[in-house]
Amino acid sequence: MSVERGAIALAEFPGPFDLQSTVESGQSYLWDRADGRMYDESGTYGGDAWYETVVRVESEPAVVRVRQVDDRLEWESSVDAAPILRERLRLDDDLPAIRRATPDDDVVESAFDAYWGMRLVDDPPFPSLVSFICSAQMRVARIHGMQRELERAFGSTVEFDGRTFHAFPTPEQLAEASEADLRDLGLGYRAPYVRDTARMVADGEANPEEAVGLDYEDARESLTRFVGVGDKVADCVALFALDYLEAVPLDTWIRTTIEEYYPDCDRGNYAETSRAIRAAFGGEYAGYTQTYVFHYLR
Repeated sequence: MSVERGAIALAEFPGPFDLQSTVESGQSYLWDRADGRMYDESGTYGGDAWYETVVRVESEPAVVRVRQVDDRLEWESSVDAAPILRERLRLDDDLPAIRRATPDDDVVESAFDAYWGMRLVDDPPFPSLVSFICSAQMRVARIHGMQRELERAFGSTVEFDGRTFHAFPTPEQLAEASEADLRDLGLGYRAPYVRDTARMVADGEANPEEAVGLDYEDARESLTRFVGVGDKVADCVALFALDYLEAVPLDTWIRTTIEEYYPDCDRGNYAETSRAIRAAFGGEYAGYTQTYVFHYLR
Protein backbone atom coordinates (compact mmCIF):
# COMPACT_ATOMS: atom_id res chain seq x y z
CA MET A 1 0.00 0.00 0.00
CA SER A 2 1.48 3.33 -1.07
CA VAL A 3 2.11 6.10 1.43
CA GLU A 4 0.80 9.56 0.61
CA ARG A 5 2.20 12.56 2.45
CA GLY A 6 0.96 16.11 2.71
CA ALA A 7 0.65 19.17 4.92
CA ILE A 8 -2.15 21.48 5.97
CA ALA A 9 -1.33 25.16 6.49
CA LEU A 10 -3.11 26.11 9.70
CA ALA A 11 -3.07 29.80 8.78
CA GLU A 12 -5.87 29.01 6.32
CA PHE A 13 -8.28 28.39 9.22
CA PRO A 14 -9.80 30.78 11.79
CA GLY A 15 -7.90 30.93 15.05
CA PRO A 16 -5.07 28.83 16.45
CA PHE A 17 -4.91 25.04 16.60
CA ASP A 18 -3.37 22.71 19.18
CA LEU A 19 -3.30 19.08 18.07
CA GLN A 20 -2.21 17.57 21.37
CA SER A 21 -4.85 19.33 23.44
CA THR A 22 -7.50 18.38 20.91
CA VAL A 23 -6.83 14.64 20.85
CA GLU A 24 -5.65 14.19 24.47
CA SER A 25 -8.42 16.09 26.28
CA GLY A 26 -10.86 13.25 26.94
CA GLN A 27 -13.06 13.95 23.93
CA SER A 28 -11.85 11.12 21.72
CA TYR A 29 -10.41 7.70 22.44
CA LEU A 30 -9.81 6.76 18.80
CA TRP A 31 -6.31 8.23 18.47
CA ASP A 32 -3.00 6.84 19.68
CA ARG A 33 0.48 8.31 19.97
CA ALA A 34 3.21 6.55 18.02
CA ASP A 35 5.58 7.04 20.96
CA GLY A 36 3.23 5.23 23.36
CA ARG A 37 2.64 8.29 25.57
CA MET A 38 -1.04 8.90 24.91
CA TYR A 39 -2.65 10.30 28.06
CA ASP A 40 0.74 10.19 29.79
CA GLU A 41 0.23 10.83 33.50
CA SER A 42 3.17 13.26 33.48
CA GLY A 43 0.98 15.75 31.60
CA THR A 44 3.81 16.62 29.22
CA TYR A 45 2.62 18.94 26.47
CA GLY A 46 4.21 20.36 23.38
CA GLY A 47 6.45 18.74 20.83
CA ASP A 48 5.66 17.20 17.47
CA ALA A 49 4.50 13.69 18.34
CA TRP A 50 2.79 11.61 15.67
CA TYR A 51 -0.84 10.69 16.33
CA GLU A 52 -2.45 7.74 14.55
CA THR A 53 -5.98 6.52 13.92
CA VAL A 54 -7.81 4.24 11.52
CA VAL A 55 -10.67 5.80 9.57
CA ARG A 56 -13.17 4.24 7.19
CA VAL A 57 -13.26 5.49 3.61
CA GLU A 58 -16.12 3.93 1.65
CA SER A 59 -16.31 1.26 4.39
CA GLU A 60 -12.64 0.33 3.98
CA PRO A 61 -10.16 1.02 6.80
CA ALA A 62 -7.31 3.45 6.16
CA VAL A 63 -4.58 4.65 8.50
CA VAL A 64 -4.09 8.37 9.11
CA ARG A 65 -0.99 9.68 10.88
CA VAL A 66 -0.61 13.37 11.74
CA ARG A 67 1.68 15.65 13.70
CA GLN A 68 1.82 19.38 14.29
CA VAL A 69 4.97 21.21 13.34
CA ASP A 70 4.65 24.91 14.12
CA ASP A 71 1.91 26.31 11.87
CA ARG A 72 1.17 23.21 9.82
CA LEU A 73 -0.17 19.69 10.16
CA GLU A 74 1.97 17.07 8.45
CA TRP A 75 0.17 13.86 7.56
CA GLU A 76 0.80 10.39 6.14
CA SER A 77 -1.88 8.02 4.88
CA SER A 78 -2.91 5.66 2.10
CA VAL A 79 -5.62 8.20 1.16
CA ASP A 80 -5.87 11.98 0.92
CA ALA A 81 -6.06 12.74 4.62
CA ALA A 82 -6.51 16.52 4.37
CA PRO A 83 -10.35 16.53 4.16
CA ILE A 84 -10.56 13.84 6.83
CA LEU A 85 -8.44 15.86 9.26
CA ARG A 86 -10.31 19.04 8.43
CA GLU A 87 -13.57 17.38 9.46
CA ARG A 88 -12.40 15.23 12.37
CA LEU A 89 -10.44 18.08 14.00
CA ARG A 90 -13.00 20.79 13.21
CA LEU A 91 -10.43 23.06 11.63
CA ASP A 92 -13.15 25.30 10.15
CA ASP A 93 -14.58 26.25 13.55
CA ASP A 94 -14.16 29.98 14.19
CA LEU A 95 -12.39 29.63 17.51
CA PRO A 96 -11.98 33.38 18.24
CA ALA A 97 -15.72 33.93 17.65
CA ILE A 98 -16.56 30.97 19.88
CA ARG A 99 -14.39 32.38 22.66
CA ARG A 100 -16.07 35.78 22.38
CA ALA A 101 -19.40 34.03 23.01
CA THR A 102 -18.19 32.52 26.30
CA PRO A 103 -18.64 34.10 29.75
CA ASP A 104 -16.05 36.60 30.93
CA ASP A 105 -15.02 35.02 34.21
CA ASP A 106 -11.77 33.80 35.72
CA VAL A 107 -12.17 30.03 35.45
CA VAL A 108 -13.27 30.12 31.81
CA GLU A 109 -10.60 32.63 30.79
CA SER A 110 -7.92 30.59 32.57
CA ALA A 111 -9.07 27.43 30.78
CA PHE A 112 -9.00 29.08 27.35
CA ASP A 113 -5.60 30.65 28.05
CA ALA A 114 -4.11 27.34 29.18
CA TYR A 115 -5.18 25.32 26.12
CA TRP A 116 -5.89 27.97 23.50
CA GLY A 117 -6.14 26.25 20.15
CA MET A 118 -7.92 23.13 21.36
CA ARG A 119 -10.83 22.21 19.08
CA LEU A 120 -13.73 19.88 19.61
CA VAL A 121 -13.48 16.61 17.71
CA ASP A 122 -16.00 15.20 15.27
CA ASP A 123 -15.75 11.45 15.79
CA PRO A 124 -17.83 8.76 14.06
CA PRO A 125 -20.93 8.13 16.21
CA PHE A 126 -20.72 4.39 16.92
CA PRO A 127 -17.11 4.34 18.20
CA SER A 128 -17.84 7.48 20.22
CA LEU A 129 -20.91 5.81 21.73
CA VAL A 130 -18.97 2.72 22.77
CA SER A 131 -16.08 4.78 24.13
CA PHE A 132 -18.31 6.78 26.43
CA ILE A 133 -20.28 3.73 27.56
CA CYS A 134 -16.87 2.51 28.76
CA SER A 135 -16.08 5.82 30.44
CA ALA A 136 -18.13 5.43 33.63
CA GLN A 137 -15.92 5.77 36.71
CA MET A 138 -12.76 5.48 34.63
CA ARG A 139 -9.68 7.61 34.15
CA VAL A 140 -9.08 8.79 30.59
CA ALA A 141 -5.97 6.62 30.17
CA ARG A 142 -7.95 3.52 31.12
CA ILE A 143 -10.82 4.40 28.76
CA HIS A 144 -8.27 4.86 25.98
CA GLY A 145 -6.71 1.49 26.77
CA MET A 146 -10.10 -0.25 26.62
CA GLN A 147 -10.69 1.01 23.10
CA ARG A 148 -7.29 -0.28 21.97
CA GLU A 149 -8.18 -3.69 23.44
CA LEU A 150 -11.49 -3.71 21.56
CA GLU A 151 -9.70 -2.85 18.32
CA ARG A 152 -7.10 -5.59 18.73
CA ALA A 153 -9.66 -8.21 19.70
CA PHE A 154 -12.43 -7.49 17.20
CA GLY A 155 -11.39 -4.86 14.62
CA SER A 156 -10.22 -5.41 11.07
CA THR A 157 -6.48 -5.19 10.42
CA VAL A 158 -4.89 -2.89 7.89
CA GLU A 159 -1.24 -2.83 6.80
CA PHE A 160 0.43 0.54 6.43
CA ASP A 161 4.08 1.48 5.99
CA GLY A 162 5.29 -1.90 7.26
CA ARG A 163 3.05 -1.97 10.35
CA THR A 164 -0.26 -3.60 11.25
CA PHE A 165 -3.04 -1.37 12.57
CA HIS A 166 -6.49 -2.28 13.87
CA ALA A 167 -9.69 -0.44 13.02
CA PHE A 168 -12.38 0.16 15.62
CA PRO A 169 -14.80 -2.76 15.32
CA THR A 170 -17.98 -2.28 13.36
CA PRO A 171 -21.31 -2.86 15.15
CA GLU A 172 -21.52 -6.26 13.43
CA GLN A 173 -18.04 -7.27 14.60
CA LEU A 174 -18.64 -6.12 18.16
CA ALA A 175 -22.09 -7.75 18.28
CA GLU A 176 -20.36 -11.12 17.88
CA ALA A 177 -18.52 -10.62 21.18
CA SER A 178 -19.80 -12.43 24.25
CA GLU A 179 -20.09 -10.76 27.63
CA ALA A 180 -17.25 -13.01 28.83
CA ASP A 181 -15.05 -11.89 25.92
CA LEU A 182 -15.58 -8.25 26.86
CA ARG A 183 -15.07 -8.84 30.56
CA ASP A 184 -11.76 -10.52 29.72
CA LEU A 185 -10.70 -7.23 28.11
CA GLY A 186 -11.34 -5.39 31.38
CA LEU A 187 -14.72 -3.81 30.62
CA GLY A 188 -16.24 -5.15 33.84
CA TYR A 189 -19.93 -4.33 34.34
CA ARG A 190 -19.84 -2.28 31.12
CA ALA A 191 -19.42 -5.48 29.07
CA PRO A 192 -23.14 -6.27 28.59
CA TYR A 193 -23.86 -2.60 27.84
CA VAL A 194 -21.32 -2.58 25.00
CA ARG A 195 -22.48 -5.95 23.67
CA ASP A 196 -26.18 -5.08 23.74
CA THR A 197 -25.66 -1.62 22.24
CA ALA A 198 -23.61 -3.12 19.40
CA ARG A 199 -26.36 -5.65 18.76
CA MET A 200 -29.00 -2.90 18.69
CA VAL A 201 -27.06 -1.11 15.94
CA ALA A 202 -26.11 -4.27 14.04
CA ASP A 203 -29.71 -5.51 14.04
CA GLY A 204 -31.07 -2.18 12.85
CA GLU A 205 -33.05 -1.62 16.04
CA ALA A 206 -31.45 1.79 16.61
CA ASN A 207 -28.60 3.94 15.32
CA PRO A 208 -26.97 6.91 17.06
CA GLU A 209 -27.10 8.89 13.82
CA GLU A 210 -30.90 8.92 14.07
CA ALA A 211 -30.46 11.73 16.59
CA VAL A 212 -29.04 14.07 13.93
CA GLY A 213 -31.46 16.86 13.03
CA LEU A 214 -33.53 16.58 16.19
CA ASP A 215 -33.75 19.45 18.64
CA TYR A 216 -30.86 19.12 21.07
CA GLU A 217 -32.76 17.76 24.09
CA ASP A 218 -34.68 15.35 21.86
CA ALA A 219 -31.37 14.18 20.41
CA ARG A 220 -30.05 13.52 23.91
CA GLU A 221 -33.20 11.57 24.74
CA SER A 222 -32.85 9.55 21.53
CA LEU A 223 -29.35 8.46 22.52
CA THR A 224 -30.48 7.20 25.91
CA ARG A 225 -32.24 4.33 24.13
CA PHE A 226 -28.92 2.50 24.05
CA VAL A 227 -28.03 0.14 26.85
CA GLY A 228 -25.84 1.79 29.47
CA VAL A 229 -26.43 5.31 28.12
CA GLY A 230 -27.74 7.94 30.49
CA ASP A 231 -27.92 11.69 30.01
CA LYS A 232 -24.20 12.31 30.58
CA VAL A 233 -23.00 9.71 28.06
CA ALA A 234 -25.65 10.88 25.59
CA ASP A 235 -24.38 14.44 25.94
CA CYS A 236 -20.81 13.30 25.25
CA VAL A 237 -21.85 11.58 22.02
CA ALA A 238 -24.02 14.54 20.99
CA LEU A 239 -21.12 16.93 21.54
CA PHE A 240 -18.16 14.96 20.21
CA ALA A 241 -19.81 13.03 17.36
CA LEU A 242 -23.11 14.64 16.32
CA ASP A 243 -22.32 18.40 16.13
CA TYR A 244 -24.47 19.51 19.07
CA LEU A 245 -22.00 22.15 20.23
CA GLU A 246 -24.36 23.33 22.97
CA ALA A 247 -24.22 20.00 24.83
CA VAL A 248 -22.64 20.10 28.31
CA PRO A 249 -22.00 16.64 29.78
CA LEU A 250 -22.49 16.92 33.53
CA ASP A 251 -19.64 14.75 34.74
CA THR A 252 -17.90 14.95 38.12
CA TRP A 253 -15.57 17.75 37.03
CA ILE A 254 -18.33 19.96 35.67
CA ARG A 255 -20.57 19.31 38.68
CA THR A 256 -17.68 20.39 40.91
CA THR A 257 -17.26 23.50 38.74
CA ILE A 258 -20.96 24.29 39.14
CA GLU A 259 -20.76 23.81 42.90
CA GLU A 260 -17.72 26.10 43.27
CA TYR A 261 -18.28 28.74 40.59
CA TYR A 262 -21.88 28.58 39.33
CA PRO A 263 -23.98 27.45 42.34
CA ASP A 264 -27.08 29.17 40.98
CA CYS A 265 -27.02 26.70 38.07
CA ASP A 266 -27.57 23.69 40.32
CA ARG A 267 -31.27 22.98 39.93
CA GLY A 268 -31.34 19.55 41.56
CA ASN A 269 -31.83 17.46 38.42
CA TYR A 270 -29.92 16.84 35.20
CA ALA A 271 -32.29 18.47 32.73
CA GLU A 272 -32.73 21.77 34.56
CA THR A 273 -29.10 22.02 35.67
CA SER A 274 -28.07 21.33 32.08
CA ARG A 275 -30.21 24.19 30.78
CA ALA A 276 -28.81 26.58 33.38
CA ILE A 277 -25.13 25.77 32.84
CA ARG A 278 -25.56 25.85 29.07
CA ALA A 279 -26.83 29.40 29.38
CA ALA A 280 -23.98 30.31 31.73
CA PHE A 281 -21.40 28.75 29.38
CA GLY A 282 -22.48 30.69 26.31
CA GLY A 283 -25.51 28.90 24.91
CA GLU A 284 -24.81 27.85 21.33
CA TYR A 285 -21.15 27.00 22.01
CA ALA A 286 -21.48 25.90 25.64
CA GLY A 287 -19.90 22.55 24.79
CA TYR A 288 -16.68 24.29 23.81
CA THR A 289 -16.57 26.08 27.16
CA GLN A 290 -17.28 22.82 28.98
CA THR A 291 -14.46 21.01 27.16
CA TYR A 292 -11.91 23.71 27.97
CA VAL A 293 -12.98 23.83 31.62
CA PHE A 294 -13.00 20.00 31.89
CA HIS A 295 -9.49 19.69 30.45
CA TYR A 296 -8.19 22.57 32.54
CA LEU A 297 -9.54 21.30 35.86
CA ARG A 298 -8.76 17.64 35.16
